[in-house]
Amino acid sequence: MSIEDRLKAIEDRNETVTIDKKWETSLTRRSLIVFITYTCGCFLFLYILPNDNWYIAAIVPVCGYVLSTLSLPWARNLWESRTLK
Repeated sequence: MSIEDRLKAIEDRNETVTIDKKWETSLTRRSLIVFITYTCGCFLFLYILPNDNWYIAAIVPVCGYVLSTLSLPWARNLWESRTLK
C-alpha cells in the first residue's frame, strides 16, 4: 500500500469520525431522545400504571432507552443528508 493510499484511508476515516461526532452532539439527536423518552413516559402513565401489570410497565422505559441508544439510523441518514450538503 502506497503512502498516498494510506493517507487517503486516514483522511476518509477522519471524515467519518467527524460526522459521528457531529451526530452525537447534534440537537437533532438529543431532541429525538427527548421525544422518544417523553412518548414512552406518556404511554406508561396513561395506559400501564393504572393496571396491575407492573411487569409490563417496567418494559416501557427499557424500550425507550433502547430506542434512544440506537440513535435511529434512518433519522441519522436524513440528518446527514441535510446537514452535510
